[in-house]
Amino acid sequence: MSKILLKGGSIVSPRGVKRADILINGEKIVAVGRNLSAEAQTVDVGGKLIFPGFIDAHTHFDLEVSDTVTADDFDSGTKSAIAGGVTTVVDFATQNKGETLSDALNNWHIKAFGKSSCDYAFHMAISDWREDIKNELPAMFEQGVTSFKVYMIYDAMELNDRAIYELMKELKKYGGIVGCHCENSGIIGKLREEALARGETQPKHHPLTRPDFTEAEAVNRFLAIAKAADAPCIVVHLSTRLGYQEVLHARDEGVEVYAETCPQYLLLDDSVYDAPFDTASEYVCSPPLRKREDNKALWDALKTNNADTVSTDHCSFTVEQKRAGESDFTKIPNGMPGVETRAILLYTYGVKKHRISLQQMCAYLSENPARLYGMYPKKGVIKAGSDADLVIFEPRGHGKITADRCHSRCGYTPFEGVKTVGGVEQVYLRGKLVYRGGEIVLEHSGKYVTRDHFDL
Repeated sequence: MSKILLKGGSIVSPRGVKRADILINGEKIVAVGRNLSAEAQTVDVGGKLIFPGFIDAHTHFDLEVSDTVTADDFDSGTKSAIAGGVTTVVDFATQNKGETLSDALNNWHIKAFGKSSCDYAFHMAISDWREDIKNELPAMFEQGVTSFKVYMIYDAMELNDRAIYELMKELKKYGGIVGCHCENSGIIGKLREEALARGETQPKHHPLTRPDFTEAEAVNRFLAIAKAADAPCIVVHLSTRLGYQEVLHARDEGVEVYAETCPQYLLLDDSVYDAPFDTASEYVCSPPLRKREDNKALWDALKTNNADTVSTDHCSFTVEQKRAGESDFTKIPNGMPGVETRAILLYTYGVKKHRISLQQMCAYLSENPARLYGMYPKKGVIKAGSDADLVIFEPRGHGKITADRCHSRCGYTPFEGVKTVGGVEQVYLRGKLVYRGGEIVLEHSGKYVTRDHFDL
């Protein structure tokens, strides 16, 4: 029987919470309303919250970086996603120097095809801006790639201001949007060089050589470029109060800027870098973890709807991989897992602590990323005609995050031992039950999602 009737749940949207039944036929939702009846498999979800499938628009699976490859590929990474209620990820097709965009996109299709347990799409990360690359942009839109990423840091990826401006101007013709990793490459590079010359090699020097003003300066510069290009843009993984202030200032100046942050920048601080190497290195990511005042500023951004999405920047490495930087913190592969724990953390420490509402949680995890990245209303909403991507969430009960219960191959979680409230009970991906009661019950059923223009 291809029809499923979910009875008695409370549907969450950015506009409210309402009791309603959901009728699924095949891959689609066909009806939403009270007291629905149909010849269908009936599932009692009374007392549960029902969210549109969560979207993580910032993951890095099977990424070659720092002379290694991330611990999670599209097999383990998307299993981890599904267990966290994530039914769609937007990963990064990363263009290497000298490579065409078509080659980069094809490489990531090969990495994901047949391995993904959730649906997936790609941003295009551009590291080499040339005339022939500009000419490839229409082909990217034809293949459903409508968002692009640039870096202001990392030798292998960094674009200069002129290239970013030219890219923004070009993408505006097609309705595309650019997101940016904003850190000041020159200052950070010199601070790291000086630290190593002083013999400061431990993980605690990672945040000290990437201070908050290096993010704020880069955010300011990126938004000035966006203003000059008169183009929309996204500041990804915003980590500081100073960077957030730059976003607010740019909006006052008329810049169309969207802001993404991550759970690690809401809940963790730089005190973790004082631990012994194996523990401290687990938290080495870029931007680094910040101060508690930065945590507070970013929660305030969410509470006042001045941030737009919460993603994870899931970029996982094992402790053994991290040990490449045991005598030089600059050689520690940067990144941590997070795709599996995002929703439960936002519910426990956002909703239950009254920092954000249940409706805002839905906006930041489902509807806003669907709109921002051109997937709405196929994704991100519970209504007739939408994909039947659904998270059945148990709002009661208590638990604890532990690495041995997570699906990431990296072997640890930065939130080890953190107490939680509620949890993901069931997940439906396009009408199929893929996760139930702590177990993935259907693997590798993810499909590629072509995307339209952003509309947030």
